[in-house]
Amino acid sequence: MKGVLYYLSTCDTCKRIIRELELPQEITLQDIKSNPISESQLKELKTLAGSYEALFSKRARMYKERGLNNRNLSEKEYRDLLLEHYTFLKRPVLLVGEKIFIGNAKKTVAAARETLHP
Repeated sequence: MKGVLYYLSTCDTCKRIIRELELPQEITLQDIKSNPISESQLKELKTLAGSYEALFSKRARMYKERGLNNRNLSEKEYRDLLLEHYTFLKRPVLLVGEKIFIGNAKKTVAAARETLHP
């Protein structure tokens, strides 16, 4: 079961979820701060998520600081922002085969765990 977990090593929530998920060795960990997400990786995530907006964190400090919360962003703008700065990616994002799990909601983490440990 190959996969990738996009996370932030400085994020306590990400660290907790990594422990909770008991990730198999086949899952690659990618710290998006030291190893930013590539355009092709983002495109693959978007395909599985359905939109760039689904991957976008509206809780990011920069989202409010830049006044983006007062604008109606296009998919292209979401894409460009996600590529520009790691803080805009909703974290963590787990990719397992053709399944994607985005964010840290309890049910998302539970579903990811169920997929990893059926």
